Amino acid sequence: MAEIFTAEEWTAIALSLRVACVAVVASLPLGIAVALLLARGRFPGRTLLSAVVHLPLVMPPVVTGFLLLLAFGRKGPIGAFLDQHFGIVLAFRWTGAALACAVMGFPLMVRAIALSIEAIDRRLEQAASTLGAGRIAVFLTVTLPLALPGILAGTVLSFARALGEFGATITFVSNIPGETQTIPSAIYSLIQTPGGDGAALRLTAMSVAISLGALLVSEAIARRARREDPR
Repeated sequence: MAEIFTAEEWTAIALSLRVACVAVVASLPLGIAVALLLARGRFPGRTLLSAVVHLPLVMPPVVTGFLLLLAFGRKGPIGAFLDQHFGIVLAFRWTGAALACAVMGFPLMVRAIALSIEAIDRRLEQAASTLGAGRIAVFLTVTLPLALPGILAGTVLSFARALGEFGATITFVSNIPGETQTIPSAIYSLIQTPGGDGAALRLTAMSVAISLGALLVSEAIARRARREDPR
């Protein structure tokens, strides 16, 4: 396997996995919180919040990347603050790629989790409350386990979106080999290089294999969770 891919291709593959995993792990807690808020909350501005959350789905990825560059670039309001006070630089770094991927995959994650939470029978939560469980305990022992299929689906969708993200990433962090060049940007560079079609095809096959593997693992976990569901 090591001989199939060059060192540069392995670097792009490893970076894509790192970026996608960091994007999913970092956004999952916020995704669950926002999904719970949209599924159960009744407050002024709920429709606006939903629109903002889903905005990356309808905006061109390049626009999203440019907005991230304006906000998180070294001269942007958030980027300048992070650089001056914490020494954190996101623009043109792999961490910036993770941020772009998290933003692009966030709507898919939130939507899947929110639908799962909406489908939960509230009587189960009420029964736990009558037995003396507090709100946090009910959420951790009843709501969260019952929402697990949606959480898994949202995680896989976000991971797949992060793995294939191109427009926002290349706009925000460019296409720097070894630093920000993920599988999509590497393929983009290869198809513009004479004789690069073979390498592009190898990376495409690897991307498909990784995505398919994530789907199979998610489905296996979801089936096991359904078998253990007391309902």
